[in-house]
Amino acid sequence: MPVVLDVGCGNRKKPGAIGIDFNPDTQADVIHDLNKFPYPFDTSFFDIIIADNVIEHLDDVVKVVEELHRISKPHGQLIITVPYFRSKWAFIDPTHKHFFTSESFSYFDVNHIHHDLYSYSKIRTRINHIVFNENIRHSGITKITSGIFARIANRFPNWYDAHLGHIFPLDTLTFHLEILK
Repeated sequence: MPVVLDVGCGNRKKPGAIGIDFNPDTQADVIHDLNKFPYPFDTSFFDIIIADNVIEHLDDVVKVVEELHRISKPHGQLIITVPYFRSKWAFIDPTHKHFFTSESFSYFDVNHIHHDLYSYSKIRTRINHIVFNENIRHSGITKITSGIFARIANRFPNWYDAHLGHIFPLDTLTFHLEILK
């Protein structure tokens, strides 16, 4: 059975996961300020790390991803969900500090030119896929239009960012990364 960490779990901790959050009034198993490093876990401990709508609240995205890389096993999965930068949800919350496009995590991906051109971090990952609105459920006409544009965005994420995202903004981006060590 894989060992799963739910980062910033709040009161929606994933079943079977170890939850970590700064707030003691949550379902967290471990109370820790996610802006303080290191996290209280051994190196190469987790098979899967889920960070669902938490990274945008933290001070330093690069340091957080480096820390998640440290506590993940080689070839572990890092699943990061964030509000899409064009979504109203990115701006509606006054505690959001960062905004994300489909290429925001390309700097950590060894197969992307950003990884070679910019040395923000020495960690190595591989983006297996990026999914717009992965866990968003709409109804009515919004379900139809969101579904159509999500299919386009998921097939052509960079093109969608550049040409359609400002006209038909979707809600979230989920990055599925493989940890390389």
